[in-house]
Amino acid sequence: MHRSGAAMAWNVFKFCTALRGLGSVMILLVLGVVGVTYYTVVLTNYGPALYAGGLDSLIAIVVLILFHSLLVMLLWSYFSVVLTDPGGVPPNWRPAVDEERGEADPLNGSEFNDLQPDPLNQRVRYCRKCNQLKPPRCHHCSVCGRCVLKMDHHCVWVVNCVGGLKL
Repeated sequence: MHRSGAAMAWNVFKFCTALRGLGSVMILLVLGVVGVTYYTVVLTNYGPALYAGGLDSLIAIVVLILFHSLLVMLLWSYFSVVLTDPGGVPPNWRPAVDEERGEADPLNGSEFNDLQPDPLNQRVRYCRKCNQLKPPRCHHCSVCGRCVLKMDHHCVWVVNCVGGLKL
């Protein structure tokens, strides 16, 4: 069954910008889960056991040291991923070597301006949304609104793309 032209013109990706607002909610959700876990483990279970004395107190100290060590690593890793740039295409990027012709010299200005994407050669591509050339394995993220190097996906849990600098 063929779709009509009006149905095919409907673009589901125009709603991707709503994911930016959802991202802040997701960060708050992650911090909420961490907070509830902290309350449950430290304040209700092992915190009071510190005052019991004996073996229970020793076990509580070991568990709390382990828990706080893991909590610091979790928060460090999470915020490192949230705050790290996934790796975008540098401004005015152009391929340094024309591998198809076997030349080792960079493309000069006239060759660069006349460069057209070749359907048989997928190494040099052009992003119509960013209006720039794209390196191999670079994809445009509809949510971030830019091209990301070695893009895997846009993750709503970290409000960012998982790309070349985060792998």
